[in-house]
Amino acid sequence: MSLLAKERQDQILQYLIQHGKVKVIPLADELGVTRETIRRDLDFLETEGHLRRVYGGAIRSAYENGEPTFEQRETINVEGKQKIGELAASLIQDGDTIALDVGTTMIEMVKLMRGKKNITVLTNSLAVGVHLSEALSSGRFSGKVIFLGGELNPDQNSITGPLCENMLQQFHLDKAFLSVGGVSLKTGITDYDVNESHISKMFSKAASQTIVLADHSKIGVQAFSKIMPIQEVDIIVSDVSCPEDWASELMKIGLSWNNE
Repeated sequence: MSLLAKERQDQILQYLIQHGKVKVIPLADELGVTRETIRRDLDFLETEGHLRRVYGGAIRSAYENGEPTFEQRETINVEGKQKIGELAASLIQDGDTIALDVGTTMIEMVKLMRGKKNITVLTNSLAVGVHLSEALSSGRFSGKVIFLGGELNPDQNSITGPLCENMLQQFHLDKAFLSVGGVSLKTGITDYDVNESHISKMFSKAASQTIVLADHSKIGVQAFSKIMPIQEVDIIVSDVSCPEDWASELMKIGLSWNNE
C-alpha cells in the first residue's frame, strides 16, 4: 500500500472519529479521488476493524451484540496491543502499587513488565493473574500479586460482584490501568459489561493516577456501560495519535495522550 493511500485512510479515520460516520461521495470530493477509491479504502479499513460498512459509506465499529469473549479478543489487533502494552509497562515505577483490570491488552503489558522491582499488583482477571504468576516465577519483575475474589465470568475470564468490590475497598493504589471498550469526548470512558465497568471505576477511585489503554478501535466509540468522564483520566495510552480535534480539549483538562 502506498504512503498516499495510508495518508488518505488516516484522514478518513480522523473524520470518522469526529463525526461517527462517513459518506463515499463527500469523501471522494474532499480528497480528490474517485468514489471507487474511497470504497476500496473503506473496505480495507473494515477488514482492519476500524469501521463497519453501511449503504453509501461507513460508521464507527462497535460490538452490536456485546463484547466478544476473552479468547476471541486475544486474536484482534495483536500488534497494536503489544505497542500499548510496552508503553503502559514503561509507566510503572519501582515500588508502585497498581491495578490491572480485565483485558487482553493487559496480558501484553504483563509480558513487558521486565526489571520492575517491589511491585504490588491487584487484578480481577484470571488470565492476567496466570501471566503475572509466570512473570514472578521467571523473575521478570519482583513484588507480589493480590487476586481479587468474587463471582466468575467465564466468557471474560474475570471476577466481579460484591465480594470483589468489598475486597477492593481495602486498598489504596498508585496507578490503575484500565482496558476499556470505548473512549469519547462526549460520553467518556465506557465498556460493555456492567459488573466489570463497576470494578474498573472502583480501581480508578482507589488510585492516585488513572491510565486508560485503548487501541484504535476504541477511539470515538461509545460502549454500553459508563465507567467515568474523560476528565477523570490522567493518561490515555493508544496505538494511534490523538484525534486532531480532541487535542485542545484534552490539553484543557490536563490529560496526556501517549502513543510513542
